[in-house]
Amino acid sequence: MNTRVVVDPITRIEGHLRIEAETDAQGRIAQAWSSGTMVRGIELILKGRDPREAWAFAQRICGVCTLVHGMASIRSVEDALHWQVPANAQLIRNLMIGAQYVHDHVMHFYHLHALDWVDVVSALKADPKATSALAQSISGYARSSPGYFSDTQTRLKQFVESGQLGIFANGFWGHPAYKLPPEANLMAVAHYLDALAWQREVVKIHAIFGGKNPHPNFLVGGSPSPISAGPGSGGAAATTVNIVALEEVRQVIRQMQSFVDQVYVPDTLAIAGFYKDWFARGEGLGHFMTVGDFPGPDGKNLIPAGVILNRDLSHIEPIDLRDPTQVQEFVAHSWYDYSGGKEQGLHPHQGETTLHYTGPKPPYEQLDTAASYSWLKSPRWKDKPVEVGPLARVLMLHASGHEPTRELAAKALGQLELPITAMFSTLGRTAARTLETKLIADQMMGWLDALVANIKAGDAAMHNDTLWDPARWPAEAKGVGFLEAPRGALLHYIVIKNGLIDNYQAVVPSTWNAGPRDAAGQPGAYEAALMDRHELHDAKQPLEIQRTVHSFDPCIACAVHVSDPDGQALSSITVR
Repeated sequence: MNTRVVVDPITRIEGHLRIEAETDAQGRIAQAWSSGTMVRGIELILKGRDPREAWAFAQRICGVCTLVHGMASIRSVEDALHWQVPANAQLIRNLMIGAQYVHDHVMHFYHLHALDWVDVVSALKADPKATSALAQSISGYARSSPGYFSDTQTRLKQFVESGQLGIFANGFWGHPAYKLPPEANLMAVAHYLDALAWQREVVKIHAIFGGKNPHPNFLVGGSPSPISAGPGSGGAAATTVNIVALEEVRQVIRQMQSFVDQVYVPDTLAIAGFYKDWFARGEGLGHFMTVGDFPGPDGKNLIPAGVILNRDLSHIEPIDLRDPTQVQEFVAHSWYDYSGGKEQGLHPHQGETTLHYTGPKPPYEQLDTAASYSWLKSPRWKDKPVEVGPLARVLMLHASGHEPTRELAAKALGQLELPITAMFSTLGRTAARTLETKLIADQMMGWLDALVANIKAGDAAMHNDTLWDPARWPAEAKGVGFLEAPRGALLHYIVIKNGLIDNYQAVVPSTWNAGPRDAAGQPGAYEAALMDRHELHDAKQPLEIQRTVHSFDPCIACAVHVSDPDGQALSSITVR
């Protein structure tokens, strides 16, 4: 007997995500469908506006990965107008994006994904002394004392005995798929709480360079904060980038590096060691794409652009984001119409956003997946679905011969006694995010040193105003602003006519990964990954679905509804 499992919603930065899966008699997922259940209309709002202010609207697409849409937007305008950015502003942008990576990846691991592997209630059975010994055996983290873990356990016990688990409520605690011993569970819960305090400090980089967090300020053509060679009267809170502020940035980077090295990396490897079977499921597509980011003074990006097809790390396909035959969006199974018909694919510069909901009237139990079933479009590269995100970036760096990445991957996989092919998986995706965080955290100090060196050499340029006056713009211009957001390739396409936005299209990471089937019936990355060797131990507690979907980095709580093939709800579960 087949069973229909519905996970709705899995809330992400682009809106809400619904997963429907059908299992066979053995509990294996045979079919899966990904449905974006919230419509985004930012493209329509931006039409007719001044391109220089587009970033402030586009940035509101996402409040978790808080700066990436603003950055992609200003890059799209700069690309369209061939607007050069000063070196100092470029370094500050790298620092801000890098800080977003480190913050976002750590938050995802501990607060959105770790509890798919960590049984919180089991931590009550742990011996704090044994937990301390375990923690000290894998890391030199200074807080790993028996008293520290005993205090954490006491706090957790108070939650459990009160009957109100709060942030730990309604998990699948006791599920047989949890494999960690109680001491490892207690260690992870303690670090979960530590990460909450840590993240408050690391976001200060955005406030220093962008004035606030979330949604820091940006400026087309450079950076909004001028440089002061002296300490300034406002210290680190001044409106200029001064010596005090730069020293605070240095201290924050050290905090980042310390937590990543002593907590995040060891925890990832320790937990992964108990779940090696998850390095053999959850890949799906086998195609990976990056658009490149973190430009250096030589014009080359730290993360290269390209496409890896069929797991082949010996060859990287070049990409051209402006080529209308390479990047296209399809709407065959989306709640949109194209003037040329739903079967065609459109390059984003010719993109259309015509909403046409044809799904069931809410409330409903399941979607008609043979028809349109999502508010997400289906982006494709040369008609192929591709995965974007940390795994794609680590594979691209590895394939391009980037030695620091190769060394990090070799060390981690060596500790786990796994080959590089193990990265093509659910836990490979999670491990890639950790390795990438280490790589970027280490890179950030170099960007800061370069910024300080420029200032000491007398270079205080932060903005290029030569093209600020629209009278200097061409009558029509097209651009694409691309960025490797923490969750993957982000593209903003803009068409400017007579100084105003004529068309605007955002192709976001969750669209690449969570999009529905295309006109050829090809599944998106989420769908394909869920159909790759997933057996549900208990259809009423689909922890296995949760693990793989979360490995792509969804956000916040989701409610799970499990239904039989006739659409009758079997249970309703809130998942955190």
